[in-house]
Amino acid sequence: MKRVERPSPNHDARDTAIDMLVLHYTGMASSEAALARLCDVQARVSAHYMIDEDGTIFALVPEDRRAWHAGVSFWAGDTNINARSIGIELVNPGHEFGYRAFPAAQVAALTTLCHSILLRHPIPSARVLGHSDVAPARKEDPGELFPWEELAASGIGLWPKAAAPVDDVMEGLARWGYDPALPQDVLVTAFQRHFRPTCVNGMADAETRGMLAGLLAWQAGTKGATS
Repeated sequence: MKRVERPSPNHDARDTAIDMLVLHYTGMASSEAALARLCDVQARVSAHYMIDEDGTIFALVPEDRRAWHAGVSFWAGDTNINARSIGIELVNPGHEFGYRAFPAAQVAALTTLCHSILLRHPIPSARVLGHSDVAPARKEDPGELFPWEELAASGIGLWPKAAAPVDDVMEGLARWGYDPALPQDVLVTAFQRHFRPTCVNGMADAETRGMLAGLLAWQAGTKGATS
């Protein structure tokens, strides 16, 4: 795994312990353009790491500093997501420039990097998220082609077992962590991008509600085990 130090000037001090990992795609025409933007002081955006499609990892911001990757965001009542998260950008043109699958070398590098991050920081599985989870009204990344299930199988994040479908979709999505102030179709679309990528239409059908029920059952079991 090749690692390149490429310091970005775009960061500041943290004031909150790290308990989230947020994954993005760059959404730009090339890796060079994405790297230039993440290191441009005028752009005022950054991430802790960027992973190119060949698996090269660019280290941009030290983990003990706050990178500027999430923007206006929300998860489980928290709004300053940058302060409590590590952000990783995956080189991909995104939906605007020709969205495509993430290459095996890139996913392998991401898996190795995530494992090392999770060893350093107590990030719960349920708080390994996509940009579209924490900012569903604004963002689509890393999108429906991102291999969340594969990552979960390697111990990074979660992939639910479907259960009896929930009746109250909004209540369930809010319990899981999504922003209840946003419209249901926006939240369902974000949920589907992460957990039901074969059908991203914003409609809470039985399979979508079953996947949500599986997550909530896992959540309830985890809380019960620690109470």
